[in-house]
Amino acid sequence: MTDSLTVDELDRQLLQALQIDGRAPFSAIAEVTGVSAHTVARRYHRMRASAGLRVVGRGAATRSRWMLRIRCAPDAAGTVAAGIARRADTSFVALTSGTSELLLVLDAVDEESAAVLLDRLARTPTIVSVTAQQLLRTVHGGPDGWFAKCGALTTEQVTALRLASSARTVPARTVPARDDVDRLLLRELGRDGRAGYPVLGASVQLSEASVRRRLARLQASGAVYFDLQFDAGRLGYHMVALLWLTVVPPALEATGAELARHPEVAFVAATTGGANLVAAVICCDADALYSYLTRRVAALHAVTQVETATVLRQIKQLR
Repeated sequence: MTDSLTVDELDRQLLQALQIDGRAPFSAIAEVTGVSAHTVARRYHRMRASAGLRVVGRGAATRSRWMLRIRCAPDAAGTVAAGIARRADTSFVALTSGTSELLLVLDAVDEESAAVLLDRLARTPTIVSVTAQQLLRTVHGGPDGWFAKCGALTTEQVTALRLASSARTVPARTVPARDDVDRLLLRELGRDGRAGYPVLGASVQLSEASVRRRLARLQASGAVYFDLQFDAGRLGYHMVALLWLTVVPPALEATGAELARHPEVAFVAATTGGANLVAAVICCDADALYSYLTRRVAALHAVTQVETATVLRQIKQLR
């Protein structure tokens, strides 16, 4: 059933709309796409049932984030990756083209908890080496998901969706401190970002109106955002790669911003270590990745070195 699904232009429009506003009513998406709300709902549920489409609520990153490269003994990488993926403090886990190397992003509570995990990994017999880089600043990613770049919607349609989204939130100047109710709400949204207000209210034992106000406040302040999970291969993009770029320091910020504008780029962050930028890119195939490296990346004159690793299997999605 999964293999028989064909993604057409309306599906692409729906994916882009959900990346822009994961909780947009089907009626709002229908208005900008020119079809009925019933058609939008049917397409959404079809992709959810047959292709694993998910809208997921995420809490804004407030922790110490690290990217780890772990080299394992032969045939051990898959087992190690599965164990790490089960940890609540990992947000990305993938096996790379080296087959014995895995990459992960650790969302640590603080530097001390990161150090504890690093020490534990270093003492694991099947792990040969661990390299850790702290992510200093995320330039692109999180709320700015890759599906927002797919170009299925016009500029006018995107503007209309963003205006409708902002009208459903309330102004907020600061990120509110999360309480126990917020954490329970985020946990429920992590299971289904489009869960209805009655379901959310029951999960945190609040009225529908109270949950609606609380979620609007969290969204407006940036304390919560909605991410989209969908196999980009169904859109014809079968190659995912991580790039580590060494950039001359005066041009670091400008180069990161330029990378963020590339349609291929899903994630960019400034990092510690020998390379000071890391990026995740999504391309159609190996030839398209080669063209991206030799044209788009090669045109970034402040980049002095690039290391590339393709992803064989992604176990947790980068955000």
